[in-house]
Amino acid sequence: MVSFGYFLSCEEFGPRELVEQARMAEDAGFERLWISDHFHPWLDEQGQSPFVWSVIGALSQVTSLPITTAVTCPTIRIHPAIIAQAAATAAVQCEGGFTLGVGSGEALNEHVLGDRWPVPDERLDMLDEAIDVIRELHTGKLVTHRGKHYTVEQARIYTLPEQPVPIYISAFGPKAVRRAAERGDGLCTVMPDADLVRRYRDAGGEGPVQGGIKVCWADSEKAGLRTAHRLWPSDLLPGNLGRNLPIPSEFKAASSLVTEDAVGQQFPCGPDPERHVQAVRQFVDAGFDEVYVQQIGPDQEKFFEAWSGKVLPALKS
Repeated sequence: MVSFGYFLSCEEFGPRELVEQARMAEDAGFERLWISDHFHPWLDEQGQSPFVWSVIGALSQVTSLPITTAVTCPTIRIHPAIIAQAAATAAVQCEGGFTLGVGSGEALNEHVLGDRWPVPDERLDMLDEAIDVIRELHTGKLVTHRGKHYTVEQARIYTLPEQPVPIYISAFGPKAVRRAAERGDGLCTVMPDADLVRRYRDAGGEGPVQGGIKVCWADSEKAGLRTAHRLWPSDLLPGNLGRNLPIPSEFKAASSLVTEDAVGQQFPCGPDPERHVQAVRQFVDAGFDEVYVQQIGPDQEKFFEAWSGKVLPALKS
């Protein structure tokens, strides 16, 4: 049975707004939450980027929905030992309903301390070692680790949940999917790709497959298109630009080539419930276990009202 969650956008909203959206999501019938983890937004127009671990602490006090980071990079900007402590605390706050989603990151967030931005294979190796560090620390034992990329010296995490924190891995290409199957407790991605799900299962991946989608519910298709094109053209950048551009102004320059028509093909926009239902059903048909929906723009109340009354009932039927 597929479950449907809401995707909290730390790029568009501040911490108080995100907490209120979580309340509205639970009231509307969503069953779980994704939350992004960034240092910068993709574009200055998006306008926000709160520290996700503070927000998760606040969320744990206002909602009972399980929460997954989508996704945290535990390799460069923040040492994996610190992520291990943050994730353990979040799991305690959420009474076990927390999942650490991890990925190899983007230069946008990870360059900020002046570190070199590694090549893709090195980033995957760093992610492997970071996961090892996190899992070892989550045993509660005193840990000393001297690896290729990370050193941990006599560290122990005292505040731990009753069960180890599940770690889901973000993956897009074949190599990353195999690693997610071998090393992760689940898979995160943002495309309704049935072949990717099949490769994950064929490689031995038994955990849940999570997918994320953006929509823009609006009074008209044209209004939705304008909002989506203003805020999220960066989602349509080709190749590795999204992973390698370092600052929002460069994303803005590259995104100037993305047209409204292209955005309309990527995101369901406007007030037609069937368009939203069909977009989400692509993930269902591709074999996803959990689908998370992000409403683009400020019309959150209208979105939750429409989805509660029209879209979620159609999907759940």
